[in-house]
Amino acid sequence: MYLAAPRDGDEGCLAFRRARDELFLTHPQSALTAEQKERTEALPYFPYDPLARVETSLEPLPSDGSSLITIDTGGEDGTISYRRLGRLVTPYGTLTLLWMPGYAGGLFLPFRDGTSGRETYGGGRYLTDTIKGTYGRGVVVQGKAVTLDFNYAYNPSCAYSHRVLCPLAPVENTLAAAVRAGELTYPFAS
Repeated sequence: MYLAAPRDGDEGCLAFRRARDELFLTHPQSALTAEQKERTEALPYFPYDPLARVETSLEPLPSDGSSLITIDTGGEDGTISYRRLGRLVTPYGTLTLLWMPGYAGGLFLPFRDGTSGRETYGGGRYLTDTIKGTYGRGVVVQGKAVTLDFNYAYNPSCAYSHRVLCPLAPVENTLAAAVRAGELTYPFAS
């Protein structure tokens, strides 16, 4: 799904969304229940917005020893530790890019914005969680140059069911601006 072509622009984003819909509607480990699957034709998204793709750079953090952050999942996993890699200044505000040293490792970029709790899931959305393998959709890092494509912002699994728990966006990744790109609130959450 993440590696399939096309990978760019509106066509790439629409192909990704169709593949994500298929996965959610057919995979036996989907966060959706059988009843939710019956009620769902496709996950809801904002229209593709080419301006939601932004170029930025990874700015270093102060060397005050504050590189570690823990986020509570509210479940069996307890708290998960992440390492702050740096700050990303965007037109929407500043975000902290995280790295998960546990499990298989990987980039993690959760965020809340001005749409959270209104148009999008209140706990925030993810722009990437490379443990699940986003392969450059949403976030591309090339040295200090970073491309963020908010059209790929997606809900964490807990947005669909209270039975699923997941790490949510930390306070430092709360944007005042509304990011009207990516996935909307799922209307049939259980």
